[in-house]
Amino acid sequence: MKNPMPDMKPRAVVSSASARKLTFGMVGGGRGAFIGAVHRIAAQMDGQAVLVAGALSSDGARALASAGDLFISPERAYRNYREMAEREAARPAGQRLDFVIIVTPNHAHFGPACCFLEAGFNVIIDKPVAFSGDEAARLAAIVKRTKKVFVLTHNYTGTEMVKQARALVRSGKLGAIRKVLAEYNQGWLSTALEKGEHKQAGWRTDPARSGASGCMGDIGTHAANLIWYITGLEIERLRADLTIFVSGRKLDDDGTVLLRFRDGAKGFLHASQICIGEENALSIRVYGTRASLEWHQERPQDLVIKYPDRPRETMRPGNGYVAPQPRSFSRVPPGHPEGYLEAFANIYREAFRAIRCEVDGRRLPLHLDFPTIDDGIRGMDFIQAVVDSSRGDAKWVKLPRR
Repeated sequence: MKNPMPDMKPRAVVSSASARKLTFGMVGGGRGAFIGAVHRIAAQMDGQAVLVAGALSSDGARALASAGDLFISPERAYRNYREMAEREAARPAGQRLDFVIIVTPNHAHFGPACCFLEAGFNVIIDKPVAFSGDEAARLAAIVKRTKKVFVLTHNYTGTEMVKQARALVRSGKLGAIRKVLAEYNQGWLSTALEKGEHKQAGWRTDPARSGASGCMGDIGTHAANLIWYITGLEIERLRADLTIFVSGRKLDDDGTVLLRFRDGAKGFLHASQICIGEENALSIRVYGTRASLEWHQERPQDLVIKYPDRPRETMRPGNGYVAPQPRSFSRVPPGHPEGYLEAFANIYREAFRAIRCEVDGRRLPLHLDFPTIDDGIRGMDFIQAVVDSSRGDAKWVKLPRR
């Protein structure tokens, strides 16, 4: 009879990132924050990573209290990101963080990102990538030099039907693209919330913390990124009209942009945060010479394809007609809802493929599907061009080639 007891011989410790959960720290995202919790859920949804450290607020006392809320051990709870980077970098190789998530207001992106990259950590950061185009360019140089994995969380590109839309366009299903319409409308800033104690409204409407643009920098960049991701079209020139509707506000809360793409296609992008009754109405319509498509973030499982000579189709996630690459991001059987959090988690799951390779010193996979520093630079170019155009009485502004 075989011994039913398990083999008690000492086993070699496996340090490969491919054989364990990844560990991460977070900068920002403590008490009173919104997006930090979303990132934590998404990063841990697949059981591949665990939060073990944090500098969760620019206020030291709040940072430590927030770490306690999340059961981070006291020795890895930090009062500021510099302390966190220094002490985590000093840990033995098998105990160091595998990556850091940065979820601070825009003006506090550059400092932590540079600090952790230089200290040898992979970085995942919320959009926009930096406070200004100059910061973004300097950050790109550091990413290139350190060769660390750098991920920008334009989360809507993690949606399966967005990936299917991209596959359809790239396959030629729509023919040559003629016109693209993208919108992102909200209503939450239709009144001067920033004059009260609303933390999110406070920093998002403050030029010192948000940057050169308010609404267009916050959500217009999502619409622009969706255009780039799905169509592959590059904006050549744009003409923008930004408006401040709420009296006393310092940054735009509404904007409209005409787009001209390098291959001759035309486009229109609208973003607003004063459209009462709208929640997160991000949508895109792409019109080609053979067919068109339409997708709405508030109905993320429906991708509508329209033809000139037959009824329209509605594609839904997980079905056999979905292209293999988009379908690989399905999490549940067809008919079960997937949305915002799952899209975020898809970005993380794909990022983990790269981070595991980087930590183990292996070559990164050839095909990685997540936004990078290049998308961050493109986004900052878009913001600056929109601001310059609007300040110039809606003049046409040319975007740099990247």
